[in-house]
Amino acid sequence: MFKEIYRFFKFSGKRNERRFWSSVILEFVISLFSRLRFVAAFILIEGICYEMGLGRDSALMKEGVTWARFWLICGLLAISVASMIALKCVVQMKQTIGGYTTAAGKRVEIALKLRYLPMGFYNKNSLGNITSVTTNTMEVIGNVATRVVMMLLDGMIDTIVLLAMMLFFNWKIGLVVIGILIVFIIINYFRQIVAKKISKRKINADQKLVSDVLEYTEGISEVKNYNMVKSANDSLNNSIDENRKVSTKMEMLIGPFEALSEISLQLGSIILILMAITMTIAGQFGIAVGVTLILMSLVIFNEIKASGTYSSLLRAMSEAMDKADDILKQKDMKDEGRPITPDNKDIVLDNVSFSYDKKTVLDNVSLTIKEKSMVAIVGPSGSGKTTVCKLIARFFDVDEGEISLGGVNIKEYSINSLMKNFSFVFQNVYLFNDTIKNNIKFGKDDATDEEIIEAAKKACCHDFIMSLPDGYETVLDDGGNNISGGEKQRISIARAMLKDAPIIILDEATANIDPENENLLSSAFANLTKDKTVIMIAHKLNTVKAADDIVVLDNGKIVEEGKHDELAKHDGIYSRFIKEREEIAGWKL
Repeated sequence: MFKEIYRFFKFSGKRNERRFWSSVILEFVISLFSRLRFVAAFILIEGICYEMGLGRDSALMKEGVTWARFWLICGLLAISVASMIALKCVVQMKQTIGGYTTAAGKRVEIALKLRYLPMGFYNKNSLGNITSVTTNTMEVIGNVATRVVMMLLDGMIDTIVLLAMMLFFNWKIGLVVIGILIVFIIINYFRQIVAKKISKRKINADQKLVSDVLEYTEGISEVKNYNMVKSANDSLNNSIDENRKVSTKMEMLIGPFEALSEISLQLGSIILILMAITMTIAGQFGIAVGVTLILMSLVIFNEIKASGTYSSLLRAMSEAMDKADDILKQKDMKDEGRPITPDNKDIVLDNVSFSYDKKTVLDNVSLTIKEKSMVAIVGPSGSGKTTVCKLIARFFDVDEGEISLGGVNIKEYSINSLMKNFSFVFQNVYLFNDTIKNNIKFGKDDATDEEIIEAAKKACCHDFIMSLPDGYETVLDDGGNNISGGEKQRISIARAMLKDAPIIILDEATANIDPENENLLSSAFANLTKDKTVIMIAHKLNTVKAADDIVVLDNGKIVEEGKHDELAKHDGIYSRFIKEREEIAGWKL
């Protein structure tokens, strides 16, 4: 238990850790002040007993309830209440700020970490999993975890202070409380073991549910198009049902321990009350002490119960921290390079090999791409085309060999200085839930409106933007789903134009474009690639034929390379590629 609390404090960062430790100290002070109420109650009860001739519990009490004693009691209560209110406000502010800044800080830390993780990480982890960590998991950390930890510590501190007071009044009563506390701790220990077994499954079920809901909503159009509604619903329903089963099982497993804890505390409270009454009757202490101990027993067991309730949630908090650490401890791509401006833009792959996990994707590939040349990469699905492009831009690090830009190994570049040399246009364009202007401006943060409009005109998207009600201030849906695929593609080209990088990577950028947009996109691509180094993965014959060099990949190796006319003469993959495209072009409806 203390290990999890200490870990949470360290997890929260130095500044928030100081906030939490200062909160613990203030909670101890609050607990001391709050117990002044028992001192006031003792003085009042002893004074009443004195007046009634029922005995004197203290040599200090030589008189009954006088005005002096009345004002002393009022003063103690006033100090207790005022100090508690004042300090509680401070503590709650520290805890609230600490909790939310911890969550915010970790979200930022994860976001920064995601920038430098290799793309293989995203192949293993779905959008839903990552979203779940940055939303649900961080909500647990920022809201639940902070309150769990601080309320648990609050209960523990109050229990310690009350136990010390009870030992002071009567050591026998104090020892009984310690015994009951030990029984409670043992029950709680086994509850933690049971919770540990099921909590990981619970968090995984929550995470899978988020992932499946996102996948279902994002892919609903495809689901309906291919009449897969039933199977998609079944998959989502299975996740919901699994989540229900796990939640129910968790309650069923923990429930008996909750009941045992409650029984032990209730019995303990009854035992203490009976002891206080019998010891008072036996004359071992006075009525005032007996009544005060009974009052304390009622409070201390509530504090113990609260501590036990919150401690059962520590496992969920620990699992939440594990989920965040799983991302933060991922091995990122080392950015130990320096800012470099290459003398030329020649790209050289020298005996490059690369694997996804244990599957070899590229095997000893060597390739030279000259500055301002156009290179087309073709080959069967899974041959390694996209991987080549991603390795050139250092989305991954090669396993063997090296890649150089301008004669310098790309690992020697800082990530930012390397990225300045590349612009990307992918088949699946992603646009942000923001204005069209800001989506284009993403390519150059300090771009003027004139530069944005000029880039849009070159990308052949200015006219359609101006036809929208709000023009460049039109807000796009998440992913840009309120405009057509061709329009999205042209906005992404405008973004790349604004960046004006010397190397353009096109990954099947025109694969799914309708005929109405194809002419506009052809003009846009011509403007984008003018005087640039162009590396493209393409399946359209006219595009490939225009390349200065055609590289044919198969099973992770370069099997053919040359110009269109040369490769077309050989009976190989490229010639078959040509025949397939010519057959497709000849289809008529």
